[in-house]
Amino acid sequence: MPDLDLFGEKPQRQAPASKAGRPRVPLRIMISLLYLKHAFNESDEGVVERWADTPRWQFFSGQSYYEDRQPCDATTLVKFRKLLGEEGVEELLAQTINVAVELKLIKPQELTRVIVDSTVQEKAIAHPTDSRLLETARIKLVEAAKAVGIPLKQTFAKEGVQLSRQAGRYAHARQFKRMRRAIKRQRTIVGRLAREIDRKASALGQAVRDALGEALGKAQRIVAQSAQRKAVNGQPKLYAWHAPEVDCISKGKARRPYEFGVKVGIVSSFTGNLIVGARAFHCNPYDGHTLGSQLEQATILMQDCAVQPDKVFVDLGYRGVDAENPGVRIIHRGKPKRLTAQERRQLKRRQAIEPIIGHLKTDHRMDRCHLKGEQGDRLHAVLCAAGYNIKWLLRMIAKKGVPFLWRLFLRPQKGSGTRWFQSFLAAWRLSDRISRRRSSIQPALLTA
Repeated sequence: MPDLDLFGEKPQRQAPASKAGRPRVPLRIMISLLYLKHAFNESDEGVVERWADTPRWQFFSGQSYYEDRQPCDATTLVKFRKLLGEEGVEELLAQTINVAVELKLIKPQELTRVIVDSTVQEKAIAHPTDSRLLETARIKLVEAAKAVGIPLKQTFAKEGVQLSRQAGRYAHARQFKRMRRAIKRQRTIVGRLAREIDRKASALGQAVRDALGEALGKAQRIVAQSAQRKAVNGQPKLYAWHAPEVDCISKGKARRPYEFGVKVGIVSSFTGNLIVGARAFHCNPYDGHTLGSQLEQATILMQDCAVQPDKVFVDLGYRGVDAENPGVRIIHRGKPKRLTAQERRQLKRRQAIEPIIGHLKTDHRMDRCHLKGEQGDRLHAVLCAAGYNIKWLLRMIAKKGVPFLWRLFLRPQKGSGTRWFQSFLAAWRLSDRISRRRSSIQPALLTA
């Protein structure tokens, strides 16, 4: 009976599981995904899905063949952004400037004159009303108490939802006395919950109290700021529970008097509209106090081109900072007698940065920042500028046309081209020569 196995089935040997995890995604693919995301206004999930369907994007990322797969998980981009940091994303922006100079799409001397302006990068938060903030504080306090095992007498869940709806309806009906009465009751509920949690946390120990310190501090800030319109003890107001870094910025717009986010300074070239600097400034500083940092960043980003800005065109928000920025000529319409005739003519081009800011917000995701914390605001501002520069490079290469691409990519050796391509090139050069000759003859014919 040769088929009979007297010792049972032989066990199959398995390879031991590796503890190294998945292999890293190539660095060029990750950097390309960040460029493509902001150049084509995609989310983290959208850019990895579109990358799997777009051969041109895969070629841009260094792939030799088309692959019908996603390059990585969308959460990998979050970790990669944190790994890069602010200096890393600034290097991505600097490389776009270097490419523009190397391809001779912009002259290095044109980068010595820049235009500087500021805008608001709004945060992805709901409109901060007192009623909504108080209801959020009540929910977060209850969740924090349950997380550490503190039993509460009452959570006010039903009454809290009802009061929040009442406040919104009274505000819509312009019945402000009733609205304030509902908000006062919400404030009483949040204060009562905070005191009860603080009292019971003190009895449990210092570790529990430290774990609840952040939630209790935010709740007390919301209760204090909803009781009066001005800030309490000079402390800035809290406009979002999950984003305490948000500032309320007034830009003087009639349709939107207040914007909630962070101030961002943009530096663009005087001619060519290439962005050479972008930086976020928290705590809503005066525009003029941000000029030195913006020029410093622009100088660092353009150091490979061996140029630095020496003439800056600004609006009236940057008045009075000439002494703080020596070696730089600051030009604005607030000193007309000290400007030359040429500078007065050049000052008309300062408005060219306004459509640049509009494109940054509409086409490159600066209208709403979804990244977390102050670091997320700074990374997002620089990446939006890098995405704008990528689209700028694509437009300029298309504008230069076939001869530019021929010199840039093909560069054929003598006798290396095929016969049909050489004949096509000769015909194209002949037609170009004929068109130039016609353009030179046409004025003479018109005058005759």
